[in-house]
Amino acid sequence: MTHTLMKAIVTTGNGGYEKLVCKDVPVPDIGPGDVLVKVLAAGVNNTEINTRLGWYSSSVNDSTNDASEAKAAPAAPKSDGGWNNQTPFPLIQGTDCCGLVVNVGEDGDKSLINKRVLIRPCIREHGFGSLDNIWMGSDFDGAFAQYVKIRASDVFPVTCEWTDAELGTIPCAYGTAENMLHRANLRPGETILVVGASGGVGSAAVQLAKRRGVKVIAIAGDDKHEKVARIGADRLLGRSADLLAELGEQSVDVVVDNVAGSGFPTMLKLLKRGGRLVSSGAIAGPVVDLDMRDMYLKDITLMGTTAWDEVVFPNIVRYIEQGEIQPILAKTFPLSAIAEAQAEFLMKKHVGKFVLIP
Repeated sequence: MTHTLMKAIVTTGNGGYEKLVCKDVPVPDIGPGDVLVKVLAAGVNNTEINTRLGWYSSSVNDSTNDASEAKAAPAAPKSDGGWNNQTPFPLIQGTDCCGLVVNVGEDGDKSLINKRVLIRPCIREHGFGSLDNIWMGSDFDGAFAQYVKIRASDVFPVTCEWTDAELGTIPCAYGTAENMLHRANLRPGETILVVGASGGVGSAAVQLAKRRGVKVIAIAGDDKHEKVARIGADRLLGRSADLLAELGEQSVDVVVDNVAGSGFPTMLKLLKRGGRLVSSGAIAGPVVDLDMRDMYLKDITLMGTTAWDEVVFPNIVRYIEQGEIQPILAKTFPLSAIAEAQAEFLMKKHVGKFVLIP
């Protein structure tokens, strides 16, 4: 490489936007089995904000918005504030990456060079037989930079007419949503309820559920209903809707709930006998009321999903290349405007994803 330094956003610790420092850092050195990827677009996710705030700590019970800059940032580093205990600050965050392979490690596949790729950010470092996982941008340096290093086995060439920014909307949201539906074994003819359907994961879940041939009921702000209907929701309900009155008990087979909070108990009442609730987040609050009778008397299955199964990311690439899903790009920002992007992200007025361009 002729480049020795690159621009990066370095998160220096738990706290507010002042912890996001734009600076020159060395371009990563790659070893055997690695590739160096030039970042073309990097999506913005809740997880980057949560990690900076230390929200994953068991000491935090607030919603992600209440834990954000509107409130006091953590006064001290959270030893359990990351996905895998303490976050290794200083850290280059960034879980989503569309990029161009510019170099490969010793004995690497040189045919990858100059290919546009998506990076699978969920790394199953002990293989897919173990649920142990680490995440790009949370456990090791990610895509909020001009270049990122990653294992060759976690880059996936993609051939399509989408823009770089459109591809930058995909990895975390669509991988997470596909993993949830795969684990829940969503089947044609079933009915699914997607809570928080206008967000990145929610809007991905709507599309990915619809392509499976199911009825999709979506919950989103009233001002977002038109856009969510356009991507496949069969029925739209507002966030303040009385779900039991609107839908009735035992009316859905699967609930995708990354919202949690005070609405969680209703979800179990909505599920049919043998229903499944699948979650990979809790933006309205991680501590919920659970009436065990609603769970065990109806043979309900509750599923947490963080480690992605092996089929998930190849599925996503295939859906893109076959034209089965569409990107929902809300807005782009230069990488240097990351604080502005995260502040607007937390306002939750958009549908789909924000993307940073280095």
